Amino acid sequence: MDLLKTLVDKGLRRELPTRDEALAVLATSDDDLLDVVAAAGRVRRQWFGRRVKLNYLVNLKSGLCPEDCSYCSQRLGSKAEILKYTWLKPEEASKAAAAGVAGGAKRVCLVASGRGPTDRDVDRVSQTIEAIKETNEGVEVCACLGLLSDGQAERLRAAGADAYNHNLNTSEGTYGDITTTHTYADRVDTVQKAHGAGLSACSGLIAGMGESDEDLVDVVFALRELDPDSVPVNFLIPFEGTPLAKEWNLTPQRALRILAMVRFVCPDVEVRLAGGREVHLRSLQPLALHLANSIFLGDYLTSEGQAGQADLDMITDAGFEVEGTDQVTLPEHRVDGGCAPCGDSGGSACATPEPRTEPHTEPRTDLVAVRRRGAGTDLAPNA
Repeated sequence: MDLLKTLVDKGLRRELPTRDEALAVLATSDDDLLDVVAAAGRVRRQWFGRRVKLNYLVNLKSGLCPEDCSYCSQRLGSKAEILKYTWLKPEEASKAAAAGVAGGAKRVCLVASGRGPTDRDVDRVSQTIEAIKETNEGVEVCACLGLLSDGQAERLRAAGADAYNHNLNTSEGTYGDITTTHTYADRVDTVQKAHGAGLSACSGLIAGMGESDEDLVDVVFALRELDPDSVPVNFLIPFEGTPLAKEWNLTPQRALRILAMVRFVCPDVEVRLAGGREVHLRSLQPLALHLANSIFLGDYLTSEGQAGQADLDMITDAGFEVEGTDQVTLPEHRVDGGCAPCGDSGGSACATPEPRTEPHTEPRTDLVAVRRRGAGTDLAPNA
């Protein structure tokens, strides 16, 4: 397929595909799916080999968020029966993080519900970062606390944070349909604040919220423009009790096409397979490792993931290896120069294919398991 050859060549040169090329990936047929995965896999291996970075989530504060993000089980007005608790103490969070590190995680992601941290919250998280780093040599810490005010990113960096996560989630054009209590521009501003403070920026998307192919391409191109070091690709978990509970729009094949498109647009960036992979990729998860070079280990914020050992077995069985703490995740050119991907979207655009109709997907509510273990409970975590 000429399209895939073109995309591989561009990916190996870190050159931006055209919008039509990105849309064409999403429009490929199921018959061509393995060819698409193989092509994007060549780009993934060029920049990341066969390494898989493991990340572990610690939910510092769960539920009772004042924001109205339609996809979120912690949102204002959510009736999802999730765990709700206030801030974990630094020693509690450090203990939870240690379980993930023991399971093989290289990065610990500290997440708290809410619009954004107060200065007191930043102090609290700073103490947690210090406690984690004191007992887990070589671990990376990423904070995800919502919208940042001036100076807060710098304070987190001074406390030892390595990265900050704040996802764009969806395209600018559809953002107001998903969230009304803050704006798309607010999210962009927070990612830029993290960048400016010297933190490794982490920003991604959520697929499966009823968006169009054009919306998906819009948000991924916007992410490329922001140039984060890592791009988490989440697949909507349709929690009962949230406005998007009936949105079951993804098949495993479509999820793989989305991941492939992200890899072609962001060839040398850490693409992370994030929330919802068990729900939507299901038995095709090992194929996704040919596209993403990073995954979350074990459970998520308010939902359960598959067993940590099952993740490790999957990585080994698929012919990949867990990235060690002594290995650098990003390619040398990004680490040393912090340079954005090179190349312009030159060349002629491929013909726009006929839109394809995805098969109807029946809701699989049996696959959505509310987290009842780990942080905020008396039960051992899944790691």
